[in-house]
Amino acid sequence: MNLNRLLWLAAAGEEEMDFNIHVLKRIQIGNLEFAFTNSLWYAMWICIFLIIFAVIIHFKLKKVDPLKPPKGFMNLLEMAVEFLHKNTIDTMGKQNAGFTSFYGCFMFYILICNLAGMLVWFVPNGAGGITISFMRPPTADLAVTLSMALITFFMTQGFAIKAKGVKGWLKALTEPVALLTPINLIGEVANPVSLSFRLMGNLLAGTIIMGLIYALLPYVAYVFTPPLHFYFDLFAGVLQSYIFVMLSMIYVSGAME
Repeated sequence: MNLNRLLWLAAAGEEEMDFNIHVLKRIQIGNLEFAFTNSLWYAMWICIFLIIFAVIIHFKLKKVDPLKPPKGFMNLLEMAVEFLHKNTIDTMGKQNAGFTSFYGCFMFYILICNLAGMLVWFVPNGAGGITISFMRPPTADLAVTLSMALITFFMTQGFAIKAKGVKGWLKALTEPVALLTPINLIGEVANPVSLSFRLMGNLLAGTIIMGLIYALLPYVAYVFTPPLHFYFDLFAGVLQSYIFVMLSMIYVSGAME
């Protein structure tokens, strides 16, 4: 089936849009049932890609002459590392510059997950029509974003205990007055909730909007969607990655003060 046939079917309104999270396998552990979804499947492959990428860069760095300025991709990579390092120091202080490596990995992972939503393909459905398939970004699934937000939450509490001790950590929850302890507890729990819903909501909204545009404007969409993809997928994906990481830095560094 050629592209013209696909465009004709789309124009005829015979396409089906699918934005659902599909369960690939259910895992039973005792009385608990866990669902392995397509979002987790995509996230797993993105992790594998980043690991392979890191190994390749590791061996390439061994061949780099430290006396010569980097060129091409290595120069771009150095700029990214310097940007992350500077932001870590500006947000968390020089004493916490070691967090650069962790948050660098965090940001690259979220960024690749966000940009995965730019993949669109057309699949014949066997009934004379086609299914317009969007690779739903893993970060458009609350299960993925909440897991990353919980990492930030436990880091925040863990480093707060390390910096202040258990007694100081508990005392901080009662400040400025003990009457506000319930509100402070709600605030701590609200941080991972807001982090996860902010990232998931923005990515899911962009995916649905682009899908609706393809369905409602079949002829126009294929010509004028590149700028929309740039905004909803590329720009929003990069921006939300940066916001998530910066907020995580602020929460962790604030807990250590």
